[in-house]
Amino acid sequence: MTDGHPLYVAILYPGDAEARRNATAENNRFAPLFRAFAEGGIQAESAVYHDDLRDAVRNQLLQVNGVLVWHNPIEGGRDRSLLDALLREVADAGVFVSTHPDIILQLGTKEVLYTTRSLGWGSDVHLYHSLAQLQHELPLRLATGSARVLKQYRGHSGIGVWKVSLPPSAPRTALQPDSMVLVRHAQRGSIEEALSLEAFFHRCASYFAGDGRMIDQAYQERLPEGMIRCYLVQDRVTGFGHQAINALYPAPPGAAASEAPQPGPRLYYPPTQPEFQEIKGRLEQEWLPELLHILAIPTERLPILWDCDFLLGPKDASGVDTYVLCEINVSSVAPYPDSATLPIVAATRKRIEATQK
Repeated sequence: MTDGHPLYVAILYPGDAEARRNATAENNRFAPLFRAFAEGGIQAESAVYHDDLRDAVRNQLLQVNGVLVWHNPIEGGRDRSLLDALLREVADAGVFVSTHPDIILQLGTKEVLYTTRSLGWGSDVHLYHSLAQLQHELPLRLATGSARVLKQYRGHSGIGVWKVSLPPSAPRTALQPDSMVLVRHAQRGSIEEALSLEAFFHRCASYFAGDGRMIDQAYQERLPEGMIRCYLVQDRVTGFGHQAINALYPAPPGAAASEAPQPGPRLYYPPTQPEFQEIKGRLEQEWLPELLHILAIPTERLPILWDCDFLLGPKDASGVDTYVLCEINVSSVAPYPDSATLPIVAATRKRIEATQK
């Protein structure tokens, strides 16, 4: 309650007109969160969004105290430009929005890998602002013999993420447009292909449309040891996900590249899980404060729910594991561990009450 008045929260997720008409607190994947809000004295309602329904959604959002948004950067072939404009409008009207589109641009694009490369989670990362720059610089990096992972500026589900390497017998110098490379898309169901550099560059051209760009990160050889996802509610880790077989997982030794296994399930754990306490401590106490400083984001503007994906990096001189940031997810973090539900409710209440003052 705020000054004796009930609090109202909209949970926004994509759908069509029929889904919007039929939406209830129980017929969507956020049903446990709806129940938790109800038990916490906050009235939550569905806000099913589509660009064609934005006027109705705008009217709805202007009547609530806050909105939590689960919407990928691209849904049904459409980007978030109209949705983000709408969210900025309702935020300017005094409605609490998480995650605010401006914070997504700072925190939730692949460029954060480049911006924060000096942190303890950093790696060998480069930024390409144009296709011409990619065409000039990528061959030089491939010529060292190391595999690279190219990532589009905004995307999800492995779309626009490519592992690129030279064939084992390929010469390491003077790569030309017709030089052959091995590429594998991280989107589920993809297999490794042999393409000319020119053909690969053609595939990447669309990623530079508008303000597009690409990030180039060194491939992490310890990827087969799994990926750790740290789920945060604002500045505290509230659970973990661990995925043993993930995107770009290599084929077994001696097997054909087409025999690489497809991603497996992600297993979820509470924030107290013993084997993840080291990375939890480093994230909360070291990397997150440095991140906020670099990006000039106040703690209170952090997303209600977000996550950081880590791969194991090379062991240090003492044989201790290092961690490499793979990406930060902000736009649509779901599913998530059950242990995050109550912290989401508590943090939402606190942020709405602060907004209402």
